[in-house]
Amino acid sequence: MDVYDNNTFNGNDDFPRKILSQLLGSNGPVHAVTYSASPGTYILTGSADRSIRLYNPIPASPSSSTTTTTTLSTSFITKPSQAPSTTPPQGRLIQTYTSHGYEVLSLSVSSSNATFASSGGDRAVFLWDVSTATTIRRFSNQGHTTGRINSVIFAGVDDSLLISGGHDTTVRIWDVRSQSSSRPVQVLGDAKDGITSLAVSPGGAEVLAGSVDGRVRTYDVRMGRLVTDVFPGAVTSLCLARDGKTVLVGSLDSKIRLMDRSNGQCLRTYGGDGNANGDAAGGWTNKEIRVQSVLGGGERWVVAGDENGAENSNGEGRVWAWDLLTGKLVAKLGVPWGPGGGKVVVGRDGKEKERKNVVSCVAWKDGGFGNQFCVGGTSGVVTVYGEA
Repeated sequence: MDVYDNNTFNGNDDFPRKILSQLLGSNGPVHAVTYSASPGTYILTGSADRSIRLYNPIPASPSSSTTTTTTLSTSFITKPSQAPSTTPPQGRLIQTYTSHGYEVLSLSVSSSNATFASSGGDRAVFLWDVSTATTIRRFSNQGHTTGRINSVIFAGVDDSLLISGGHDTTVRIWDVRSQSSSRPVQVLGDAKDGITSLAVSPGGAEVLAGSVDGRVRTYDVRMGRLVTDVFPGAVTSLCLARDGKTVLVGSLDSKIRLMDRSNGQCLRTYGGDGNANGDAAGGWTNKEIRVQSVLGGGERWVVAGDENGAENSNGEGRVWAWDLLTGKLVAKLGVPWGPGGGKVVVGRDGKEKERKNVVSCVAWKDGGFGNQFCVGGTSGVVTVYGEA
């Protein structure tokens, strides 16, 4: 397969940094990306245009047009030549799902791949049939009372439960199988500010909820026990390791932390400029918006988007990757806008400026154990990375 050459960090050469394809069609920023359940053949995206799209990221035929490789001005990255290289081919749009009245913010796919759930700005959780593109259930009665629902995730035996968390500070648990009631089976209302992210432990006994109040609350729903961990900034992202023993926590102090769940100890911190010099200029930044971080490559790497664009003047986005064990920077990749390039906007000073491609959502194939990942953000284009 032809690939689009990207910037290469001098170090870990097996990190998948080649752009395999781009997924087009959204008419606004992409807020959510996720792969289908194992083996992760397809990608779902949720957009500000109120639509959900299902793609096959493998193009039908490679593009033969050309573009110029991007160059990031840091000493950590080799500077490729400006010779033309292959433009990223387009992935294949399979289906579009439309029922949301507001932006789509979160997606979760069932283990059978027959259904998926979505949530967003309309205070409702939707359960979808993949093949017919219709909604099976809409969980809204006795639901979240105000604001948007930032996160939704399947849980329970055979994905019999849906868990949602939103701006109203509550976590709500819904029974997917029950047709007689639209009320949640349980409401967890301990947070003092909005819920931004959710995770469920292996086996489904524990629910983790990250909040703007700087807490990660772990609920043992069987024992009725609550454990609270405190962080310096609003929590924006949660990613559990497959064995459930550690969790990756992103927060608005521009740090990502790997936490030992047994004792609450911070095992490693990621962020800054990636070489232990702290928050240097041009370093990884997460201070204002929800930026997702995930485990990838068989849990060898920590991968995150960036609310700032690349250091060049093209308005491109960035993806950062660190070695899980050492915390050292493995890769820093430019994320192109896609067809048409960056968009010019008029600032408060009346001058034109190029809008940044803020990369806010990330998903790794096969729950972090595949050979591919994808990112989305303000450009409305989802970029798929993989091995050459």
